[in-house]
Amino acid sequence: MSSATEVRDRVEELLAGPQPMPVVQAGDPVLRALAEPYDGQLDDGLLAELLMAMRATMHAAPGVGLAAPQVGLSLAIAVVEDQWAVDEETATARERTPVPFRVLVNPRYEAVGDERVGHYEGCLSVDGWQAVRTRWRSVRLRCQDERGADVDEVLHGWPARIVQHETDHLLGRLYVDQAEMRSLVAPPNGLRWADATPHRAAQALGFDLPQG
Repeated sequence: MSSATEVRDRVEELLAGPQPMPVVQAGDPVLRALAEPYDGQLDDGLLAELLMAMRATMHAAPGVGLAAPQVGLSLAIAVVEDQWAVDEETATARERTPVPFRVLVNPRYEAVGDERVGHYEGCLSVDGWQAVRTRWRSVRLRCQDERGADVDEVLHGWPARIVQHETDHLLGRLYVDQAEMRSLVAPPNGLRWADATPHRAAQALGFDLPQG
């Protein structure tokens, strides 16, 4: 467990470096470690600076979420935001609704119901690659926000997927750990299977999707 001084020094080092911050890529041990719980190791000003830098890095990537380990900081904090425009067919099929900027501190989730949905997913730390990942359609999120207030809510569809993805990062997991590897798409083929659902890819590449 790092001391508060060590955490503060690491954050100051990150903030003094290139901005937006470089995103750590798969193969770095920080992505496979259990992130340390956040327990007030940073003062309010330094925390706010870190969160602004994480948000800017997420936007620049571009992405819809970023966990602290993805910038080399093993601390249980993530930011999420999805305001990107998508066509109506895709939004409906993926239950993709806008996600305002928010901070997840020490997040955890549990399934609500037993419905699982498979969609193509990517990760800023597995740059350019995509694969179908089956996740819970609905989850209950528990965490704190950046002010320390408790959060307890149920999310559905794409917002639930984002929360699962980012929370998994804080547990040392990458989406590819449980992805359907026959669906794996290299960067040059990213647009080839960019349908609202992965059903055409499943038929062409020979993998199964959850029923229902």
